[in-house]
Amino acid sequence: MIKRVILIVLDSLGIGELPDAYLYGDAGSNTLKNIIKKRGYLNIDNMSKLGISNIEGIDYLPEEKNPAGFFGRCKEKSAGKDTTTGHWEIAGIIVDKPFPTYPEGFPNEIIETFIQQTGYKILGNKPASGTQIIEELGQEHIKTGYPIIYTSADSVFQIAAHEQVINIDELYNICSTARNILVGKHGVARVIARPFIGEPGSFIRTNRRKDFSLSPPSPTMLDFIKESDKKVVGVGKIEDIFNKKGITEAVHSKDNSDGIDKTIEYIKMNFEGLIFTNLVDFDMKYGHRNDVEGYARAIEEFDRKLPKIINNMNDDDILILTSDHGCDPTTDSTDHSREYSFLLGYGHKIKKGVDLKTRNTFSDIGQTICSLLGVKKLSVGESFANMILPSLK
Repeated sequence: MIKRVILIVLDSLGIGELPDAYLYGDAGSNTLKNIIKKRGYLNIDNMSKLGISNIEGIDYLPEEKNPAGFFGRCKEKSAGKDTTTGHWEIAGIIVDKPFPTYPEGFPNEIIETFIQQTGYKILGNKPASGTQIIEELGQEHIKTGYPIIYTSADSVFQIAAHEQVINIDELYNICSTARNILVGKHGVARVIARPFIGEPGSFIRTNRRKDFSLSPPSPTMLDFIKESDKKVVGVGKIEDIFNKKGITEAVHSKDNSDGIDKTIEYIKMNFEGLIFTNLVDFDMKYGHRNDVEGYARAIEEFDRKLPKIINNMNDDDILILTSDHGCDPTTDSTDHSREYSFLLGYGHKIKKGVDLKTRNTFSDIGQTICSLLGVKKLSVGESFANMILPSLK
């Protein structure tokens, strides 16, 4: 039996539009392909060795003749294309209805309740780029002390505040109040604290961002692993995405590099269970800002560190790499894109070069992890454990 799975989500690294992408305005989106096409090249030798270039639909990279890992791609069965939906589906929850979005800003009933319960008047209340809105309203925020409320194409209620105007604990309290307000028909996927520092013209968002997510509506693979007295370690914003449910230990990360390093630190420890890592820079810093070069460099940085991850794995470990949606930086949109997720894996005991083809749901990953760790099965998803470990009974 496998003792531990290391699951790393390269946030937003989609590999091509899903058949229904046109319904989301995402026809033509292909995060990986379009980055390579626009930049002209991408150095991902280590992911190529595992088999990323052999995945169905990836015909723009040289095929690896002897892949060292297993590979495939996954459809998203849930309605939506956001972080919460993607991660929940990986873990075994299919979201039938998209979380609500607010392209015209939040209705009066929400804002008035927010003002009444927090005691703060507000600025903003519109869709906006996080960096742009603090430049636009930051000076007024400092003058008035009113928090800046904004959203995006995602299902998010974001609250920005200068750390010297509204201290971090107070900002988190305000977000917690907003989370309790935003339920039912207004149950946004995430309320996000967006602290910043600096002076007008040079404001900088800090790494003390915090997400206040809805709790998963039913048990996930995390709960089943935890119930089996195994560890579930969340690295990055995993703890926030699942609202701490099923998590036994968590650590946040400053950036992708820090997240990778923290993941390696946990790999070096001897325990059974799951290390679940989200690397958000691809999405937050580069995808949403349409920064092709930054996105490309971030992929290459991960690829350079991949051998260190693998070299620290135990014989009874399996590594799974995937994504949760797309965020094509080459399109006019700065929103997520509805795309296939890639699926790559490696382990000392696996059968090499297994083509998993196209999986019908992200939940196949969670179901497989449950099979590998010998815990309770999910209600959705089909395990591919016996394809990569033929000896598994």
